[in-house]
Parts: sequence; C-alpha cells; structure tokens
Amino acid sequence: MEIRDLLKPELMIFDLKANDKKSAIEEIASKFFEKGYVKDKEDFKNGLIAREEEGSTALGESVAIPHTKNETVKEPAVLFARKVGGLDYEALDGEVTEIFFAIGAPAGENNLHVETLAELSKMIMKEGFIDDLKKCSSVEEVYGVIDKYSEKKKAPVVEKTTNDDIKLLAVTACPNGIAHTYMAQEALEKAAKKAGVSIKVETNGSDGIKNRLTAKEIEEADAIIITADKKVETNRFDGKRLIQRPVSDGIRKSDELIEKAIKGEGRIFTAEEGASKGSDDDSEGQSFWQKIYGDLMNGISHMLPFVIGGGILMAISFLVERFAGDESLAFTFLNGLGGDAFSFLIPILAGFIAMSIGDRPALMPGMVAGLMASRGAGFIGGLIGGFLAGYVVNLLKKAFRNLPKSVEGLKPMLIYPVFGLLIVGALMYFIIDPIFTGINTFINNWLMSLSGANMLMLGAILAGMMALDMGGPINKAAYAFAIGAFTDTGIGTFMAAVMVGGMVPPIAIAIAIATTFFKDKFTEDQKKTTITNYILGLSFITEGAIPFAAAEPGKVIPASVIGSSIAGAIVGGFNISAPAPHGGIFVLPAMSSLSQAGLFLGAVLVGSVVGGLIYGFMKKND
Repeated sequence: MEIRDLLKPELMIFDLKANDKKSAIEEIASKFFEKGYVKDKEDFKNGLIAREEEGSTALGESVAIPHTKNETVKEPAVLFARKVGGLDYEALDGEVTEIFFAIGAPAGENNLHVETLAELSKMIMKEGFIDDLKKCSSVEEVYGVIDKYSEKKKAPVVEKTTNDDIKLLAVTACPNGIAHTYMAQEALEKAAKKAGVSIKVETNGSDGIKNRLTAKEIEEADAIIITADKKVETNRFDGKRLIQRPVSDGIRKSDELIEKAIKGEGRIFTAEEGASKGSDDDSEGQSFWQKIYGDLMNGISHMLPFVIGGGILMAISFLVERFAGDESLAFTFLNGLGGDAFSFLIPILAGFIAMSIGDRPALMPGMVAGLMASRGAGFIGGLIGGFLAGYVVNLLKKAFRNLPKSVEGLKPMLIYPVFGLLIVGALMYFIIDPIFTGINTFINNWLMSLSGANMLMLGAILAGMMALDMGGPINKAAYAFAIGAFTDTGIGTFMAAVMVGGMVPPIAIAIAIATTFFKDKFTEDQKKTTITNYILGLSFITEGAIPFAAAEPGKVIPASVIGSSIAGAIVGGFNISAPAPHGGIFVLPAMSSLSQAGLFLGAVLVGSVVGGLIYGFMKKND
C-alpha cells in the first residue's frame, strides 16, 4: 500500500489552528477521532505523546511526522496538515514546523508503519517537495505533489552515475530504525549522485536489514560510510577505509561525508582492533553501560539452554527418585545428565561475556575463568571473570598489533591463548577468587539466614522486577540474581519468586479478557489470545503479555507488577522452593511436597487474579 492510498482526503487540515506542540497533537488526535479512524481520542493522543517523549518527530526542513502504533486505531491512515507560518515542534534544526504527516497504525501493522515512514522520509529529502506542499490549498494539489515525488517500489540497485571509478558503500541505522535511517539513506544517495560516484546504502531498520552489502561489493569498495546511532556489524569491513558518524550527520552532512570518502579520508578499519576513533569523531552510538549490558546479555543468552535443560532434567530426576529411589538407573542417568549440563553454567556465562568483548580469542580464557569461579567465587566471580578475560584479550591485541606480517598467524594460535590464559588465570587465582570467595560465602550465608518478613519482601521485589520490563534489564537482573543464588546455595525460593513473577502477567491478561465484567473492553482479536496467554503463562513464558504492555504500558505494567509482587510475597512468606530454574507448572510434580506445589500454584492464581482485576478495571472500553 502506497502513501497515496493511506493519505485520506477527510484527514487534511490546510489551516492548523494550533500554536504549540501540545495543541497541535490535540488537534491532530481530534481529527482522527472525528473522522472515525480511532476509537478513543485520549488513547490515540497519549500514543502520539509517548512517541514524542522518545525523541521529537520534527525532522527539520519544516516537516514533522508524528506517529503511533496503537490498539485504538481502527485502520491505518495518514493525516496531512499545514500550519501557515509554522510552530515550534522541537525540530532537530531548531526551525519552526509547517508541514505535518501524522500516521495512525493499528497495533499489528508493523511493516506498514515502517514502510510509510520510510517513504515519507525519502520524499522529504527531495528538493522542492516541501516547498510544493506549502503552496497546497486543496486535496487535489496535495495528491498531485505526492504523485510527483513518489517512487514505485523496485528492487534495490546501486546508483550508477557518470563516474564508475569510485565505488562507495554505506550503512545507516538509528535506535528506532524508522525515519532517520531512511532519511540518511536518501541523503547519501542524493549526495553521491551529485558528486558523480556510485553508492549502495544498506539500511538497518526496525523491519530488518535491507539492501544488504555483499562480500564482493565490500571487496571492491573504495570506502564505507557508517551513519548509525546503534551498533552495526563492522567486522566484515576489515581492511577497508571507514568513516563512522552519527545518523544525524548522514542527513545533514551527507555532502561532506561523500567528499571525505572520495578524498580517501577516514581510517583503515581492522576487525581485530575495532573501529578507530580518530579525526572523524567515530561513534557506534552505544554508551559504556549499554555495551556492558549487551556483553552481559550475550553471556546469559548462551547460558540459558544449560540452565533450562539441565535444571529441568534434574527436577525430573527428583520426581523419579520419589518413586524409584536414588539408586535407580533412571534417577542416576537423569540427575547426572542434568548435573553435567548445569556444571557448564558459569563457564559458559563467563566465556560468552568475554567473547562479546574480545571476540573468539577471549572465549577460552573466559570459560576457564568461569570454571575457576565455579569452585569458590561463584556466579558473581564468573561474571567478573568474563569481563576480565574480554578486556585482557583486547589489551593483548593492542600490545601485539605491530608484529611482523610473517608471524601474524602466531597471535590467534599461540599468543592470545597462552598469554590470555596465563594473565586471566593469575588474576582469578590470586585476586578474584580469594576476594570473591569470601564475599560469596558471606552473601550465601546471608541469603540462607533470611526468613519471615525478609524473605517475603525479597520475594515480592524479585517477582515485581520480573514483570516491570518483561525481558528487559530489570527482568534479567532479577533472573540472574535468582540463578546465582540457586547455583551457589541451592536455595530455590528466589527461583520460585522470579518464576511466579514471570508467569503472572500473561495469565492476568487472560483472566481480564475472560472475566465477564471486562469482555466488552477487548477486541475479537484480543479475545482470541486468551488460551494462548494461559498456556504461555503456565509455562513461564511472559511474551504473551508484551503486546498488551506495549499498547497500554500505563495499565498493563502496574497491574502486572502488583499481581507478580503479591505472588512473589506468597512464595517468600511460605518459603516455597522451585526445584528447577525454568518450567512453570511443569516443575510442580518435582517439588518437595504436595503442599509446596499447591502453595506455588495458589501464589500464581492469587497474583494473576489481582493483576487481571486491576487491568480490567483500568482498561477503557474498545
């Protein structure tokens, strides 16, 4: 579907009355509601405001593209508005905004939303487009301008110009992967054409990588320009001249970047050392803490299969033990197999944290650091060992970067493994292990001493954290804490708390949908998710709640956190212990007693009912 099809004549305002950003959003939301494109004006308005809080949609050049993907939108539509003289919409260039394209998309229309923004963003970069729109005073004139500047969809091609001697490549990406990504693409292509060079631009948008650069194109390129505010894959550019800038420079300084690339400016990129930070003020768009979080998540994501597979097999073995005894072949096999998988937990965590930092050479010393930590320093020692190994290997890369080419092959085969292991091992043996073994022992003793109100409170906090961002940093921090306690002490109460915390949100939503009092507040499509949410929640898979949380965070998240916290408090108060770090209701048969299993299930039920009722009462009628 093209912009012309989405641009509705009844949604055109040629004399916007608003004089500031707040009133402009109000007027736009009112028009969508009056013409029947949204069910709830306030929900739609709040969606537009929430998007503005992430960053202004006023892209400069007198244009803004306010947009929201919202459950209250009945069908996708684009509103055109013109403010004579303009108003302050917090534009990137500080200038007033005169032209508005407001996009309303239903919650499930991901690709349509992105494609519309991408096409509009490209039109904005075309000379004359904005000026022509400012002159429009009728629906027909607006459609005429859109037709004049629109492009029919076609397969991505390299822009061929009069000068084929210089070949450039580019990658564009912004955090949201929507407007700025495609504006930078359009600006770079336009600047390259003007300079008489060929360029191919890869976009890393929210709908995935488009126009992907091939190995042959990279090999033949004279230079690569990266304009990105998030990390993109750069190792493929090893040995190529690279210019890295923020995505805003791709839009505003495209001519300058093309000129630099033509002149051979920028530095030679080496995958081993990472992107240079020289005269071009290179930036990968990640803060220090974002990088730390990404490295940690790399370790945890690789660790989880060992946690889940090994932990659940061990839980099943306890169930077998109850009926067949601890000398049975089935118990010995299952318990041993699960235990073997579980023994890899800290080494895998540390190894892949290290690999995220220092690439493949850091994997081995990281895993050894994790193994050493598993003997005393525990989960925390493993985390530290992983980061330590990654940074040690990076230091070794810098120390040996000037070796002669003839001995270059010694680095990955001899220097990094030997020196990396020696240095990391020494630091772990003489410093990290002695310090953190004592700290780990203190923490474990403290955890084991918790009871009563303290355990109740900690259970409530951990479960609430699981529901707060549903898979984000806070959720992962709670889960990592519970895994660490489970690994180091064998205490399953914290594991049970985070498990109920992750189970409650989707079940609470299913209960709200299924409750007679709230049925009219949900669409038919939402009602179809009831059974799915029950199944996901009971299996300790929180994903079923995420679409609802994304659409109505102000309602779903508080309801989920309250429900999960209540469930976690019950778990902590009754000292309920989970025999495995995953599985939901499937670990109930392996629990130590029938009363423990009943209390666990009761905690989930109480938390889910409370969360479901809160969400149901807060939700407005659709």
